[in-house]
Amino acid sequence: MFNFDLETNKIHENTGSYILSVFRDNTAQNMKMIYKPQEYRIKDERMKPFIDESEIWEILEEAQPTEENVRRIIQKSLDKNRLSLQETAVLLKVEDEKLIEEIKAGARTLKEKVYGDRIVIFAPLYIGNKCVNNCTYCGFRASNIKQKRTTLAHEQIKAEVKALEDSGQKRLILVYGEHPMYDADFIADSVKTVYGVKSGNGEIRRVNINAAPLDIEGFKIVKESGIGTYQIFQETYHREAYAKYHLSGKKRDFNWRLTGLDRAQEALIDDVGIGALFGLYDWKYEVLGLLRHVNHFEACYNVGPHTISFPRIKAASDSNIDPEFEVSDKDFVRLVAILRLAVPYTGMILTARESKEIRQEVIKLGVSQIDAGTNIQLGGYSEDNAKEQKLEQEQFEIGDPRSLSEVIDELLEKKYLPSFCTACYRKGRTGEHFMEFSVPGFIKRFCSQNAILTLAEYLEDYATPEMKKKGYDLIDVKIDELKDFQKTEDLHKRLELVKQGERDLYY
Repeated sequence: MFNFDLETNKIHENTGSYILSVFRDNTAQNMKMIYKPQEYRIKDERMKPFIDESEIWEILEEAQPTEENVRRIIQKSLDKNRLSLQETAVLLKVEDEKLIEEIKAGARTLKEKVYGDRIVIFAPLYIGNKCVNNCTYCGFRASNIKQKRTTLAHEQIKAEVKALEDSGQKRLILVYGEHPMYDADFIADSVKTVYGVKSGNGEIRRVNINAAPLDIEGFKIVKESGIGTYQIFQETYHREAYAKYHLSGKKRDFNWRLTGLDRAQEALIDDVGIGALFGLYDWKYEVLGLLRHVNHFEACYNVGPHTISFPRIKAASDSNIDPEFEVSDKDFVRLVAILRLAVPYTGMILTARESKEIRQEVIKLGVSQIDAGTNIQLGGYSEDNAKEQKLEQEQFEIGDPRSLSEVIDELLEKKYLPSFCTACYRKGRTGEHFMEFSVPGFIKRFCSQNAILTLAEYLEDYATPEMKKKGYDLIDVKIDELKDFQKTEDLHKRLELVKQGERDLYY
């Protein structure tokens, strides 16, 4: 194992686990944003709603995007401090093209400082699309008689996971409609089924969840199955817009959904993911809604969200969306850059909803996770005839249907480090413990070695000879970069063990 020496600014090897006591003492200044969140009009209390629409609009209206303010705020973020709603509103109000470019440049710099060139890769696996909700933007809506309703049985899940493992995937997010059938026991059972599938050298090492909010007891059941992150997207943080789009079903309850991840935290699921569906309401408001949610977690649970997602509305079977709040490509790029600056320590997920071209541009601005080789048709990974998208069997239209191999090849070409790492989750570095590494910006240093080892596994087991050479050339470059602040002898030894057939070596 290895430890970070704050006096020498180097990571050194150690036979024990991470020693955090000195780390905590010396990073108190950096971590103050976790323990001293801002106070807003509604007091942050556990399992109580916290959104005040009028306050968010007032903050936006009062923001003064002067050059001095904008540059001061960008610098605060580059110093790895989370921004307040007022500071983020200043960035959102900028219309000067030169300052917008400075915001994007700041986001690129921050990504490099905190995350480096590492991009974590995962795939979504849809387990069932039965749903009792009527959400006008979703192909799964209960009233959509065109949708082919499917729930994967155990053997079908195993077939899907085998296909995913045979392509090289190591991380999944399981997705469920909201239906009484998909209760906590059902979710836990499907998670265990996924973990039980081993194909060759393939295995799924982390299962995240995107499903309906549960009660505390339900979250406890799901936690026991060994999940990673539990995602619940609020969709829109504006109550009136929320009611407009959520016509019936349990999801119509704004407050139940808003406090869903509070109940997850109460059940000791400390890795949670938030998101807004951009296109339902004003995008600047939604960015502040997400940040208000971040502040709530910090105030109530001494932890920020593990991930933030920012999907845009896409075509779906029988969907009905008012185009008034459609987010242009230009504004989408801006909002990603601003979110990166607003919350420096949180992972940002960019999905295959977006086109290859948009993904190429946005990855530069702070994205740390992407899905690849994505197929959201129920049973689509194991079916030969599932290459073409069929909206009657999917939740929405995806924009980047490239294979995992194609995405990895492009990442390597652009000198990004593809990662399938699951070490933090499996070593217990989650929640507040994870924030002790991410807030001061040590993710880049601590995670690069694990990313290199998982990339080497992929190169040995799934890559073409051409990709293998390209990948190992990049690994050599990344190891040389690591030498500036840590020893690499042990990493070289582990790489050789991977080449000899050993798997799942991590720090």
